[in-house]
Amino acid sequence: MDWIKAILFALFVIIVIRVFGFEAFTIPSASMEKSLLTGDYIIVNKLSYGPRIPNTPLSFPFVHQSFGENTKSYLDWINIPYTRLFGAPDVERNDVLVFNYPMESEEHPIDQRTYYIKRCVALAGDTMEVKNGLVYINGVLSDQKEKLQFNYKVIFNTDSVNSDSLYALGINEGGKMNNKGEYWFTMDENNIQDIRTIKSVVSIEPLMEKKGNYNDYMFPEDEHFLWNLDNFGPLYIPKAGDSVKLSIDSLALFQRIIETYEGNELKTSNDSIFINGTYTTHYTFKMNYYFMMGDNRHNSADSRFWGFLPEDHIVGKTVLVLMSINKSEKGNTIRWDRWFKSVN
Repeated sequence: MDWIKAILFALFVIIVIRVFGFEAFTIPSASMEKSLLTGDYIIVNKLSYGPRIPNTPLSFPFVHQSFGENTKSYLDWINIPYTRLFGAPDVERNDVLVFNYPMESEEHPIDQRTYYIKRCVALAGDTMEVKNGLVYINGVLSDQKEKLQFNYKVIFNTDSVNSDSLYALGINEGGKMNNKGEYWFTMDENNIQDIRTIKSVVSIEPLMEKKGNYNDYMFPEDEHFLWNLDNFGPLYIPKAGDSVKLSIDSLALFQRIIETYEGNELKTSNDSIFINGTYTTHYTFKMNYYFMMGDNRHNSADSRFWGFLPEDHIVGKTVLVLMSINKSEKGNTIRWDRWFKSVN
């Protein structure tokens, strides 16, 4: 009985720490390279922004969303409204956040939605814009290009490229294009300098979308906003207590906030907008929102695709790479240089 009591107490302590303090996650994709690599095991500090009270307290510990494909790992008999200890989260620009994916609002309660990790590039109250792949906040350049990755077209004077040489330079994302000798690679500034040392390289140029090209899969998926991956905005990031003027043309920007995140009934008739049955020309936000982007700018499913991150979806701040394993076709290797590395 003493052993059982000790084990149960230890399990209780671990669950409390995991829910309210610190939790470990694995990086599953390349969207945050080179800041975070696929195979990094990270520690997320939930105390940084004040831990959330779980929406679904009746859930099986250490299992997220479901057992297998069809059995939920939680019961939604009790669904606690959004409550965060210590007040609203004090997020700083460029913090790396773990959060629940907001586009799963019809599938799961907030705390059971899929975990995402991105960098917060714009805070509530900011006006952000992406120009030629770089973020500007309130008209001022905010990005550090040397920390980012983009896709580039590289032309070789041969149609055969040694993949082992590229891998040794840290270039492992890309492939052949249509014309002879043309390849695309995802690279940062250091990779570009390294690949120039290959004698067969003829030219390197960024694969950037031109301003005004419309990608209909970009937020807010509306022809009034001719935005693309590399030229996006300007866009105001909603702040609690701020009001915006609404029109039929601009409604697409804030419709999901009004209806889904803040629980209002929204209807339109001709050019008129009705919220909860009342004709309106303005809307006042109840929560703070944030704009999230990956450091791998051309390979990241971030706010440019799905819009604003509500504050109630924030889990915590990524503070440490605990360990790192490079998983590849050639086998798994340990990245010793990334162990216990701080995240910034």
